[in-house]
Amino acid sequence: MEIKICGLTHISQAIAVAEMGITAVGMICVPTSPRYIPPDQQRAINDALVPYPVWRVGVFANAPVTEVITAVQVSGFDAVQLHGDESPADCQTLRHRLPHVRLIKALRVRSAASLARLPDYEPWVDRLLLDAYHPEQLGGTGHAWDWQHLRSATRPAIPWWLAGGLTPENCLSAIDHTQPHGIDVSSGVELKPGWKDLERVRQLVKQVRSLSSLGSQGAAPS
Repeated sequence: MEIKICGLTHISQAIAVAEMGITAVGMICVPTSPRYIPPDQQRAINDALVPYPVWRVGVFANAPVTEVITAVQVSGFDAVQLHGDESPADCQTLRHRLPHVRLIKALRVRSAASLARLPDYEPWVDRLLLDAYHPEQLGGTGHAWDWQHLRSATRPAIPWWLAGGLTPENCLSAIDHTQPHGIDVSSGVELKPGWKDLERVRQLVKQVRSLSSLGSQGAAPS
């Protein structure tokens, strides 16, 4: 089971989270976000994470393709998450321009119809991320979406991550209900935007890792 902790803003916390054995660390590259950090901080965190086997993810929303490419080159990301209204064509362009960078496309689920768009992205990305829809916020809302929408939709054909309102307290239930390949957590382990409660991160990781030791039937394989 893959785990991404998103919205890191400080080197010490990014290292502490990486040492817990998670899959990915996310940094917000959207200037309007309360978790945004500028390129020099992005680079400093990415450099500090080089010794750890984690994905160093830059999170963008409706940024020009050239801006994303520049950020990868300047800040040292080895993965990119698109969390806006990017089209399959945008993903295709980035796949060709950044062939060695992992691509994650987030879709905000408003209804079962939202999931009908998934196959259009699947040829171009490494992971899909299903997050809660909010009319004013792109992510980090702390709210879950209606997982019942998955019952009437074709599940993604590629690995996908669940996001939206996940906490150490509800992550096992969420995984059992949705059977994702991984989870993406931000506000559910925070003291304030951009500053994580490391003990809650540890609790979350312990809960998710317990699935393997218990041989859970509910979780999808990583």
